[in-house]
Amino acid sequence: MSQSVLIVDDSPLMRKMLRRVFRMAELEFASIHEAGNGIEALAVFATEQVDLAFVDINMPEMNGLELIQRLAETGKLQTTKVVVISTERNEGRIDRLKRLGIHYLPKPFRPEDVCVMIDQILGESEIPR
Repeated sequence: MSQSVLIVDDSPLMRKMLRRVFRMAELEFASIHEAGNGIEALAVFATEQVDLAFVDINMPEMNGLELIQRLAETGKLQTTKVVVISTERNEGRIDRLKRLGIHYLPKPFRPEDVCVMIDQILGESEIPR
């Protein structure tokens, strides 16, 4: 099954690194979109079907928590799996995200951690390798 991915992080280096991880792991996504903050991400959601989103929390203009709240309000969380990638260590906040069905991957992470998370969320049979 073809999956569309959105990387939402204000760091161009982090977005580039995630793309590299996908390539190294031979994950064949139908499309990979990028956004530097929540506002840019909402623009992508308005025009594209996004199956999986990697979202940083701490970003300018609209942070990841605000973006997730907007996605919940519009029903997008029912069709999009979200992985928060962040240095956030607030256990209460992380628990609230998990109760919303959001997955959490702490920074820094290893490329293998990203692959395990993707396999866990989408299942190996759904990701063309």
